[in-house]
Amino acid sequence: MPPRSGEQPGEEAVAPPGPVALAIHDKLVDALTPIALQVLDESHGHSGNRKESHFKVVVVTAAFEGVSLVKRHRHVNTLLAQELAGGVHALSIFAYTAQQWEKRGGEVPASPPCRGGG
Repeated sequence: MPPRSGEQPGEEAVAPPGPVALAIHDKLVDALTPIALQVLDESHGHSGNRKESHFKVVVVTAAFEGVSLVKRHRHVNTLLAQELAGGVHALSIFAYTAQQWEKRGGEVPASPPCRGGG
């Protein structure tokens, strides 16, 4: 398939975010004022015909300074309780401070392959 406008040959076309991804994004922006935020819909890599069911969230914010990893995850889960009670089957959370993100080189962790079942 030829590249879309603005794409370079060899670049993969990215579908626009769906309503669940947008809701996740907006809630995290409103609550955490992130320095960096990525909401990645990874549903395509999982079995079944689910759309917007598997997400990876990478959030970098000063709000996580001095907060344990467990408390960061709990906070994100609380913010996204409505989505998790709905159609979101899996949520992978990577919650960093600016210093941790810089130390990683701004690299998003790779996701493991789907092991089936959802």
